[in-house]
Amino acid sequence: MKRIALSNSLALRYGTFFYLYLMQGIPAGFALTALSNYLLARGITSSAVGSFAAVVGFPWVIQFIWGPFIDRYQYSAIGHRKHWVLLSQLTAFAASLLLFLVDDPVRQLPLLTAIFCVHSVFASVQDASVDALAISVVPLAERGRLNAAMRGGFLLGIAFGAAVLSLVLNRVGYAAAVGVQSGLLLLFTLLTFFIRVAPGDPLLPFGKKRPEQELQTDVLPVKVLFQRLWRGFSYLPNARLFGSILLVYLCFSIFIRSLNFFLIKTIGWSDEQLSVFTGSWGSVFSFLMILVGGILADKYGASRLQQVVLLTLALFLVGYNLLLWFGPAAAIAKPGLIFWNLADPLFSVAAFPILMQLCRKEVEGSQFTAYMALINFSDVAGAFVSGWLLRVVPAPGLGLGCGFVLAGVIWALRKPAEVVPVVETTMTPQRF
Repeated sequence: MKRIALSNSLALRYGTFFYLYLMQGIPAGFALTALSNYLLARGITSSAVGSFAAVVGFPWVIQFIWGPFIDRYQYSAIGHRKHWVLLSQLTAFAASLLLFLVDDPVRQLPLLTAIFCVHSVFASVQDASVDALAISVVPLAERGRLNAAMRGGFLLGIAFGAAVLSLVLNRVGYAAAVGVQSGLLLLFTLLTFFIRVAPGDPLLPFGKKRPEQELQTDVLPVKVLFQRLWRGFSYLPNARLFGSILLVYLCFSIFIRSLNFFLIKTIGWSDEQLSVFTGSWGSVFSFLMILVGGILADKYGASRLQQVVLLTLALFLVGYNLLLWFGPAAAIAKPGLIFWNLADPLFSVAAFPILMQLCRKEVEGSQFTAYMALINFSDVAGAFVSGWLLRVVPAPGLGLGCGFVLAGVIWALRKPAEVVPVVETTMTPQRF
């Protein structure tokens, strides 16, 4: 009987990449939503919380460094790239246990920040290796739906970290929340151990190696991989398209963090109320819509879906922030927050397949990881910038500005951009 593996099972591919991203989302939701709101509600300044989020997110900015190493040393007896995923999961679990060294998150904020930063280093390696694995085993026709499963998993992970761990944090204690997070990371790591990339892969790295593991002549040196990564990444037409996508994510980050600040400091929401609401109703609607978005991206094209989503979000940001500024802010807060939970998932379902098409074959995992790293940078930059801007600009003013920026992106992309993968005519390293 043929073993079920990622390479031959559609259901296993969807399920595996869903839970791998769910696993990444839990610490993100705990640190950047539950703990950030917890710190804000206990008197920590917006700039300090913004700096906390920026430091925690910084390792995700430099995760492109791991890509060429993952591509160069992708072969393993237990499955190509699986060893990277499994090792990074184990180290991320160990880093999560270090959070028990913190007794009081408010009083020991520097230590909390440092440990979460260490965790993010290993989590970023996991993310890079999972992206490389996904782009190598998923057929082109499935990528819209697969991105929906991946983004949906990440969304539900964030929801769990934000809502459930916020409840545990506020009602049981910090140590209990860390224990729940660490236990789940261990559980998912054990699950990864039993999943095969190809039917012939053993669970343990023993026994006879397959021929392609003995002869790795098709793998280029790390230096050449970095050179080709830069060549593909800097190709001007694709760089312009990616720059527009990056600007959209920066606006997302600035708006949601300024909105969270507004809801806590101006309207008077508690940190638990905000975290639970964000991680419950908002995420339920988002998860349903992201599945629909994945199907639409595969059926009608990611570029068309991206244009529709951008127009809708630009109109929403302008109208919603004007009402927050001059209208019944308390009455529209919840509906607007639920709607905004659809923004990142739906845009990502459209944008990620486009970015996958930009990637060069020999460095596709590294290039896609580099795109994700810069998107992560936009989130970190948004957290940092919004924390300081909120000292001088009202939160609705920042959101209104983001709406105008999205309108500018729509104008810049008014003619659908042609996705042009960069193709080398030779594999000779001397060209560089």
